[in-house]
Amino acid sequence: MSIYENSGMNNGRRLLSLKSPITLEKTSEIACANHDDVSTAISNAREIQPTWSKTSFAQRAAIMNDACRLVVKKADMIMDTVIAETGKARTDAMSMEVFSVADSLCYYAKNTEKFLQSRKRKIHGVMRFTKELHIAYKPLGVIGLITPWNGPFVLMMNQACQAIMAGNTVVAKGSEVTPYSSKLAETIFLEAGLPESVFQVLLGDGETGAAIVNGDIDKISFTGSVSTGRKVAEACAQKLKPVTLELGGNDAMIVCADADLDRAAQGAWLGSCMNTGHYCCGTERIYVVEEIYDIFLEKVLAAGQNLKQGSQHGFDESIGAVFWDKQLEIIERHVSDAKTKGATIHTGGSRNDNLKGLYYRPTVITDVSNDMDIMVEETFGPILCIQKVQDEAEAIMLANDSKYGLNGNVWTQDKARGIQLALQIDTGACSINDMAMSYGIPEAPFGGKKNSGVGQVNGKKGVRGYCHEMPIIVEKRGGKIPNGYPYSEKTANNMIKFMQLLWLKTPIGRWLS
Repeated sequence: MSIYENSGMNNGRRLLSLKSPITLEKTSEIACANHDDVSTAISNAREIQPTWSKTSFAQRAAIMNDACRLVVKKADMIMDTVIAETGKARTDAMSMEVFSVADSLCYYAKNTEKFLQSRKRKIHGVMRFTKELHIAYKPLGVIGLITPWNGPFVLMMNQACQAIMAGNTVVAKGSEVTPYSSKLAETIFLEAGLPESVFQVLLGDGETGAAIVNGDIDKISFTGSVSTGRKVAEACAQKLKPVTLELGGNDAMIVCADADLDRAAQGAWLGSCMNTGHYCCGTERIYVVEEIYDIFLEKVLAAGQNLKQGSQHGFDESIGAVFWDKQLEIIERHVSDAKTKGATIHTGGSRNDNLKGLYYRPTVITDVSNDMDIMVEETFGPILCIQKVQDEAEAIMLANDSKYGLNGNVWTQDKARGIQLALQIDTGACSINDMAMSYGIPEAPFGGKKNSGVGQVNGKKGVRGYCHEMPIIVEKRGGKIPNGYPYSEKTANNMIKFMQLLWLKTPIGRWLS
């Protein structure tokens, strides 16, 4: 049984029937935007973009601040919409889909003008006496935004906010698994006063997304699987189109001998199981030095007792449903493979038969190794895989023995040592004494290494990534251009003597650099 099924065609649009991951009952049906719908949306975005780019930062910020207020006022409605499509725990919906969105909107409303303010830059060397350098940030134009099902509202709102604040228009598509959570982003922005066609969210599947990628778009921002990300990158390369890719992860957690083990045990649970484990920078591999391994495992098992599942628990629910039946199949396959190859399952390890929907019990596994799929692939589920290591050096080696590199976390009471260990992990970001926090802090550029992605989003760098950084060089004085036509031996010799003066006979050139 699938969460969505193809149920025919309507006016040339594919129909998808959707089911709840909580009850497995049919909830709705969507008509996927076709190629013509995508072309029309892009054309409308292209038409209004010059007008939108001429609005002031203050005008754009006012809309974002109104959107922030709406998100907080409509918190229950947003959570209900997201939970209906994903089955995530209500506390996860509140923290990820409401708090993070409001915080992001407020941050970019306040700071984007500062990030994109045209500025004068000092020029090095002798040219500083004759030239001025000005840097301007010009919006790219129309942005294509494709987001996944695990954070359907937050991922749509966060990237759209940055692109729109930078003066672009956006044509977006969320996952076919969570279409209405994604569409809600457009509804919020329109109610906040954003003009029509500045931000359009289309309902659709992979074919709809492909039409956006191959359309008249100036940049693609894609969040999703590695396999689809490669296809997006190839399509963008064919058209020499810029792209950022935020892809999968298999993040490592390193627990040092001097760690606060109570906090680390809580961090292991939260890092592995928040959002039912469905987030790209979730903890999937836990390496614990042998001298504290036994007590750490004891604390983890104790901390995991009596975790509640099921939407009937409201804010007391800790582990929600698996959002998509295809993901549940991956979780079950990885756990079965680990068990067959000698792993020990201490708790969980199966579906929760007491609940009707796609619920998988929170699971703790030990005796794991890199010949198991669960340690080398992205499981994306509520699983804690704990491996004993001899020391931090072995932990670093194993953490880096991965095709992924998105996030990681190190647990030690020596913060300086923790930072040094973090720097040795080949990953996009790292947290000390906390689970992966880099996406939740707007100032932090977010992006992966290796198979985890290309480029970075968020913060100053993310906003500027939706712009062309344009240098404008201004001549300070008039008259004849130095060394201009016609060339002559005299001017060439004078230039040679000048270079010798700068870098051979005196230190003037180095002083001016």
